[in-house]
Amino acid sequence: MKDATNGRRRFVATAGFAAVAAAFGEVLTGREVRADDDRDVDKFIRAVKKARIFDLSHTWDENSPIAGVNPPYEMTLNKTHDDFTTLDEPGTRGMFDPDRQLSFTSEIQKWSGQHGAPSIDAIGHIGHNGLLFGGVNAKAATSDRRGIGRGPGEVGKNLDIAHYPTNLLVNRGVLLDVGRFLQRGSPAPLPDDTNITAEHLAETAHDQGVKLKRGDTVLIRTGWGQYFNTQQDKYKDPNASAGVGVSGAKYLVKQKASVVGNDTLTFEFRPPVAFPPDVPLFQVFPVHMLVIADNGINIIENYFLEEIAKAKEYEFLLVVPPLKIRGGTGSALRSFALVP
Repeated sequence: MKDATNGRRRFVATAGFAAVAAAFGEVLTGREVRADDDRDVDKFIRAVKKARIFDLSHTWDENSPIAGVNPPYEMTLNKTHDDFTTLDEPGTRGMFDPDRQLSFTSEIQKWSGQHGAPSIDAIGHIGHNGLLFGGVNAKAATSDRRGIGRGPGEVGKNLDIAHYPTNLLVNRGVLLDVGRFLQRGSPAPLPDDTNITAEHLAETAHDQGVKLKRGDTVLIRTGWGQYFNTQQDKYKDPNASAGVGVSGAKYLVKQKASVVGNDTLTFEFRPPVAFPPDVPLFQVFPVHMLVIADNGINIIENYFLEEIAKAKEYEFLLVVPPLKIRGGTGSALRSFALVP
């Protein structure tokens, strides 16, 4: 079994990963694919269809855990398949045709765009000392309540979720199963007080035989995804959660990750505070400020990583498709990984 797993990893790292990644790259960049091309559309489709898909998303509903500073999720059916009576009622069957063949339904949703299962933070989501990434004035960027960059001069418009780079929609993903590494193979969630450091991340990568590369999307498993549906109060506790600390965040920045994510509510260790000498001054949400505002790295939270970690698939093609919302502070995702 170990040889088979190692074989899959070698395949991902060489021919298999390169072929599928190249094929995706052709689609994303608009490269013309000729009928006689060695990597024509049919071959591309067959290659992708042969991949094993890991769905990295929880199911989201009104009971899903949300951080207290964000609005709760709410969904209501605007129209139903009940019989049509009047325009003031929700039923639609018979609304347009006398034989009552057609009916339809629709919904109204209310929630914070950057919180879902999973969800990605736009770069303009976090400010540090009044500035967004690149030295953009944070106050000016949100002077219009319609969204980031909607005010005079469109200050910071490139930092909304609509400007998430197209080259990162499909990217090399790496999973660091810190939970199993620190607990000698146990799949149990890490203890509440686990502050994931640079050493934890580097040692996990070495143990898994994985090398982080510039531009990777790096996912970190704590095991806390198991609490998403079973212990929601624990999952969203603002004062106790395993997660990435300042040291771990600095490591990810040093490794030149493009995007980072994990299986907790806020990515970073909670309570999300830091004190000197780890940081110059007392900080709240220090990891978010360091990663997003200081270095322009997107954060993804609420990933479901149990299945892919159990399969020991540590390198994969990762699909991250945020909604293209003008001015948006983030987006919920239906994200997935592909492996041979």
